[in-house]
Amino acid sequence: MLFSSLGLSEEIVRAVTERGYDNPTPIQQQAIPVVLQGGDLMAGAQTGTGKTAGFVLPILHRLSDKSVKGPSEGRPPIRALILTPTRELAAQVEESVREYGKYLKLSSMVMFGGVNINPQITRLRSRVDILVATPGRLLDHVQQGSLDLSKIQILVLDEADRMLDMGFIRDIKKVLALLPKQRQNLLFSATFSDEIKELAEGILKNPKLVEVARRNATADTIAQKVLPVDRERKRELLSHLIKEKQWFQVLVFTRTKHGANRLSDQLNKDGISAMAIHGNKSQSARTRALKEFKSGELQVLVATDIAARGIDISELPHVVNFELPNVPEDYVHRIGRTGRAGANGEAVSLVCIDEQKLLKDIERLIKRELPKEIVPGFAPDPRIKAEPIRMREPREGDANRRPQGGQANRRGQNTPRQPGSSPSAGQGQPRNRAGGSGNAAAKRGTGGGNKGKPAPGPRGNPRPR
Repeated sequence: MLFSSLGLSEEIVRAVTERGYDNPTPIQQQAIPVVLQGGDLMAGAQTGTGKTAGFVLPILHRLSDKSVKGPSEGRPPIRALILTPTRELAAQVEESVREYGKYLKLSSMVMFGGVNINPQITRLRSRVDILVATPGRLLDHVQQGSLDLSKIQILVLDEADRMLDMGFIRDIKKVLALLPKQRQNLLFSATFSDEIKELAEGILKNPKLVEVARRNATADTIAQKVLPVDRERKRELLSHLIKEKQWFQVLVFTRTKHGANRLSDQLNKDGISAMAIHGNKSQSARTRALKEFKSGELQVLVATDIAARGIDISELPHVVNFELPNVPEDYVHRIGRTGRAGANGEAVSLVCIDEQKLLKDIERLIKRELPKEIVPGFAPDPRIKAEPIRMREPREGDANRRPQGGQANRRGQNTPRQPGSSPSAGQGQPRNRAGGSGNAAAKRGTGGGNKGKPAPGPRGNPRPR
């Protein structure tokens, strides 16, 4: 099947072809016709399947369709709103809108926190057909009166599962209340949890269900393995692997921001160029790290789970779990950064005795046992006993999360937050409305990302993302 057979306009197909894409991926084959027909859609697709083009291309077609009459007077309103959980993902999606819509008379804008709000206010005074935004900054503009969402025709919730994980449910509901009742709704999620189904029921109307990978599946193109090692020798083993195997473009995951900073410092001392990326980093630092990592100048990027959303590199070869995530679903998201669009990738997990339960939870989720391999010289000491894993740092969005029934919530917090308790990161801090550069926006995980051109797709049969 070719893109030209999906009913897209000649201008869009031309832009797609110029990017080197000829054949749509399975999610694109199924989603594009549904969106073109104007119906609501609930799509399940792992990262790397080309889901972004699955909604961007038909949205561009629908908004450029001259048979659909828009307002006859005044400046054209914003007609499509795409909500994403993180700064980097917002920037990447809007870049796709511009690239695929280069031959259309449509204008797009990306909106995120962590940067000055005033240039965004100025930009909103000119024509914007498609707005890509993170929830927190979007509501900042609404409160300031600089944004009108009353004419939105198409709403996209991208990576809806991650938005719920980050505690954006209240913000999403506030945004929904500002939109017209009659609109097309598209929801994309890597997993279909009960929370996602509940959200979908409140938004979608008779949606078509499209799912191209079974729930919580890992891509067959990713070679996964576990390297048992003592907790105190993980950094030494990681440096050994990078140098011995001459790895480049290695994405390394830690559980905490502090751990990411410490590990990147240690790697640099070992002669390996590394930078950390997480919610506490300034937007300029995050943008610089992503740009250098994508270009190959930076050998290792050390990231927390949330900061890594939106990292879209066509042929990222290596993902390393320096520490296993507390939540098994995050393992699927992490390793989904490699093995994208049919390319091969490798996911290596450095696992100490403390993490055996986390490993079992992951294997139970993905319904397979991960192969173990002892690296010569790094065999675990059998005399070392397991220790409790240190509680993770509060994640961006935790302030909005509500554990139910007094039980431990799914992110590893053993005790529900009670009224009057000390605030965690991003909780109890006033939002910086004037400049938009305060910590609150960063804590929500909103903001921008690398605006450079993405790395070229894999040779042979590349896929748009």
